[in-house]
Amino acid sequence: MLKLTVVYPLEKRYGVLIDLDGNVVDKVELPLVFSLPVRLDLIRRAFHSALTARLQPKGRDPLAGMRRVGESWGIGYSVARVPRLDTGRAILAPNVRGGRRQFAPTPLKKIHEEVNHKEMKLAIASALAALANKSFVLKRSYIIPSNITGLPIIVVNAVENISKAKDLKSFLIKAGLWENIERTQERIRIRAGKGKMRGRRYVEPKSLLFIVSSLDTPIVKAVRNLPGVDYLTPTTLNILKLAPGGLPGRLCLISAKALEIIGQIYQVERP
Repeated sequence: MLKLTVVYPLEKRYGVLIDLDGNVVDKVELPLVFSLPVRLDLIRRAFHSALTARLQPKGRDPLAGMRRVGESWGIGYSVARVPRLDTGRAILAPNVRGGRRQFAPTPLKKIHEEVNHKEMKLAIASALAALANKSFVLKRSYIIPSNITGLPIIVVNAVENISKAKDLKSFLIKAGLWENIERTQERIRIRAGKGKMRGRRYVEPKSLLFIVSSLDTPIVKAVRNLPGVDYLTPTTLNILKLAPGGLPGRLCLISAKALEIIGQIYQVERP
């Protein structure tokens, strides 16, 4: 649980509640965490920390290129004074074939950008606030239907019972959000560079984000079959998915039950 105390008034924000037919049925008052100011510097720092935490340290064998026996011939032979075999082949030196590497990468290099635990929590709260800010959502080039006047989009709890991708597709078409999935599908491309030989062949843009009450809900099986779509729960909120690339404002669908849990976990109080 994260309790925040603010000394300035916060503007109340409202989201729209849609049913299984994609119709707006109600207006929902959002928890105060969605009214916090969006701290871009904090979000980017937290994203950098979460991204670098996944990198594996890379290094070289200290004896790589050094498992040879040779010595310099000294002067008087009109050759460079580097270690050589009896055949005259140069070894060991960093500027010869088969020699050691100069300034090789070391596993001791610090590649993880560490942040404080509360700082990460505050960044996640700030990323949640960006979900309710339409200007940040439009910066990520999402297509928002005209009947959606408030963000994030709150869906009825019955949506969590959808277990098939075709049923979820039908719901998104009715809600006017399916164009975001098609846009992602069209932009999937083959990666440029060596990454495509290392299990990262395709680049898939991010599309919708679903926040559901639990990982055991049937909708999880349907969501993972759509391109660029991610899912989270209130207890597993991740800055990598809330703000991909360090840019907040993802188009998000939150179930009514999950919204209630978020309000309990991220409590904002006034003095």
